Amino acid sequence: MEIICNQNELNNAIQLVSKAVASRPTHPILANILLTADEVTNKISMTGFDLNLGIQTSFDGTVKNSGAITIPSKLLSEIVNKLPNETPVSLKVEDNLDNILIKSDRGSFNLKGIPSDEYPNLPFVESGTSLNIDPSSFLKALKSTIFASSNDDSKQLLTGVNFTFKPNYLESASTDGHRLAVALIGNEKHIKNKENLSTNDGDLSVTIPTRSLREIEKLVSLRSSENSIKLFYDKGQVVFISSNQIITTRTLEGIYPNYSQLIPDSFSKILNFNTKKLIEALERIAVLADQQSSVVKIKLDNTDLASISADAQDIGYANEAIPVSYSGENFDIAFNVRYLLEGLKVISSENVLLKCNIATTPAVFVPEDNLNSFTYLVMPVQVRS
Repeated sequence: MEIICNQNELNNAIQLVSKAVASRPTHPILANILLTADEVTNKISMTGFDLNLGIQTSFDGTVKNSGAITIPSKLLSEIVNKLPNETPVSLKVEDNLDNILIKSDRGSFNLKGIPSDEYPNLPFVESGTSLNIDPSSFLKALKSTIFASSNDDSKQLLTGVNFTFKPNYLESASTDGHRLAVALIGNEKHIKNKENLSTNDGDLSVTIPTRSLREIEKLVSLRSSENSIKLFYDKGQVVFISSNQIITTRTLEGIYPNYSQLIPDSFSKILNFNTKKLIEALERIAVLADQQSSVVKIKLDNTDLASISADAQDIGYANEAIPVSYSGENFDIAFNVRYLLEGLKVISSENVLLKCNIATTPAVFVPEDNLNSFTYLVMPVQVRS
């Protein structure tokens, strides 16, 4: 096998697929990247696969001889990354030998590879469900919910985001047990009419691990100008295909919790805040809150100002008043400030509504201009007076 390609394109491909190379491989070949070259099409393809997440990308080069080899990912990445930008790089593998010669105008490197026939095949979905998804809608659904997924591996199903693909819109949801983010992206007419939002047996519902979604997010971001990306699903495997890239990932098995039951049907208190002012105030108060428990208290007392405060014992106290639209009795409610900020930062609406009942039951944040498009439920923190 012999190829010549641009250092920049080779480096970008290596950086992309190395995200799917196992950090603690169960077999030596899983620490490698698969490189294949086709002299008929002059296409060079690279693949990383850790048996859960697989990424494949291809680019154009000069292929003098077709072939395939697997190369240690870490070494290859460090070598190519340090070669002069935009210069030609040649890579040659002797027939029946696993020696890889990498040459640039500055010098050469010789690496030991492993034959490609030992490399596991990426799982391709041959039957099952196929969909064309809108990249920008999928990206919006993903970004609106990924932050609320769990980091606790013992809560396996909660370490991902659940996506339900429906005829007129896409629903995504994630929860870590303390908060819940639900986004509805698509046809506004159908989202406003909540009767259409029941799940049908024909809807595709999959839970994709957050780690895989971080890489899928990068692929979809690069392709957001395209009309659609192909999605295939079958037997616990999801494959995303764009023009020159493929990402395949296992899904998280099991039935995702029925999160709609967690959202209260009615609220006795509704507070209307300017989203930007609320975020800025919380960020200032968080300086003190983060010194200890990350708890902030929101207090209402018959004025058009809400008091936001944090008390870090033996360190200090912070308090700020911000405008609020609210008519009702006095009350206090407390939250983890990090949970509030992460949820508020995905709300693009100028104003946000905080809906709650009492200080110990779930509270909900929704954008004022499109109430059903995003719901962020947070469990309050109980604070001793």
